[in-house]
Amino acid sequence: MLIDVAVDRHMQYFYYFANTSLVLRLLTYLSAHGSAHSSAHGAIALDAVTVIYLVDRWVVRIKVKEVLPIQKDLDFISFLNENGSPYSLNTRIKNVIDSLESGTTITDVMHRYHVVVVSHGALRPADIEDFKDTFVRGLGYCPPSLV
Repeated sequence: MLIDVAVDRHMQYFYYFANTSLVLRLLTYLSAHGSAHSSAHGAIALDAVTVIYLVDRWVVRIKVKEVLPIQKDLDFISFLNENGSPYSLNTRIKNVIDSLESGTTITDVMHRYHVVVVSHGALRPADIEDFKDTFVRGLGYCPPSLV
């Protein structure tokens, strides 16, 4: 039996992932289970997905429009835990998220906080692939976090 939990706030999930493949796996999962609208038919109603590259890991924030039913939430957290680890926000990343949410451009946020925001808003797996390809081409090799 699914029980809806009523909470008067947007839910967010912060996780970090060891490499590009795991981030792409998450985005594929969200593409299959997510929706830009309401959570009709069991979809996760996505508000925004933010992907940040921190050289040794990827930080991903998934913001949903509606609180997930308990079982859906547990299933989603299980998927996240199988592929990544919970990420505790530090002040810099919190400020990055707050700035992006307030409408500051990705470029301005990156300059201000010296982080690489690869994607923010709608699901765009191609942004991750493009970033990886450009970064690897520039370096001349592929570091473990970009595998």
